[in-house]
Amino acid sequence: MRKIGILTSGGDCAGLNPAIYALARSLYTRLDEVELIGIYDGYTGLIDLNFKKLELRDFDDLLDKGGTFLRSIRQSFKTIDVKNDKGYSKADRMVENYKALKLDALVTLGGNGTHKVANLLSQRGLNIVALPKTIDNDIFGTEETFGYQTAIQRGVEYIEVLKTTAASHSRIFLVEIMGNKVGWLPLETGVASGSDVILLPEIPYDIKKVAGAIKKTLKIRNYAIVTVAEGAFSKGESRKFKERVLERKAAGYNFVSDKLAAELAKIIPEEMRTAVPGHFLRGGAPNAYDINYTMQLGDYAAKLIENEVYGVTVAKIEGDIHHNLLSEVAGVAKPVTEENRLMKAARNVGISFGD
Repeated sequence: MRKIGILTSGGDCAGLNPAIYALARSLYTRLDEVELIGIYDGYTGLIDLNFKKLELRDFDDLLDKGGTFLRSIRQSFKTIDVKNDKGYSKADRMVENYKALKLDALVTLGGNGTHKVANLLSQRGLNIVALPKTIDNDIFGTEETFGYQTAIQRGVEYIEVLKTTAASHSRIFLVEIMGNKVGWLPLETGVASGSDVILLPEIPYDIKKVAGAIKKTLKIRNYAIVTVAEGAFSKGESRKFKERVLERKAAGYNFVSDKLAAELAKIIPEEMRTAVPGHFLRGGAPNAYDINYTMQLGDYAAKLIENEVYGVTVAKIEGDIHHNLLSEVAGVAKPVTEENRLMKAARNVGISFGD
């Protein structure tokens, strides 16, 4: 009998439930005897021993459902191995409870922070298989994370709706898209929605260049769309996200799009509006692409467990499903670069990046 734990950690996104569905159904097919343990609330559930023995019926109807039925709570990697006054850390407790549950392996579905904790647990001797989940698409070593394509689709639909109002009222819309440290989501959303300007965390913007690009657009039509990453910043601002947030809040701005609108209003007389879809991008049911993608990822993870290959994360490499060592990819940055083909194409068709 093989006993496998499953948890989802970090922010939710479309594709978590179908990934669990594919993993579970494939494990039931591949292994003669298997017991699946659902751990609630991510790593917190492993710390607190909040779990449930899962049955085949628990996976019914998960294929096209949004969110995660195992729920999720964020755990900071910075504090995960800090000892308390009794000499125990959260990581120590997780190792202890993994053994108490008599698990043969643990599958973690999550983003960058989840992968860093998974790597730490792997180094502590736990049998770990990770799945790459995040709308930011910022996990190194995989061409794509699941939930990403659905988030792009949501963002494009959101902007397409705003375009009708922008055109009707001759307005400039500044749409703030999630993307703190990397700009993959705002890049692809901005390009696919026909945005005139796209501002990314990787490219500090010059407000005069942004204004110039908008003015150029307004000579052609009566509205303009600017897609702004939540982590975008001007050339004069601090490169540290937390410092920028504090400075903006002190100036009365809750969002980078608010600050950008105030700066542009000094240069451009046209009416401006900001819009922040926020968690709309990560919620709801997965699209067909992410359902099909997670089917492959979940099945591959089951194959790894069948063959007892651990300390790895499933990845899309050159269009096919493979895996990477957690020790080689966890915590490694994956920024948008000028060599990216979409970046080159966007610049060539006239989209401004504010630089």
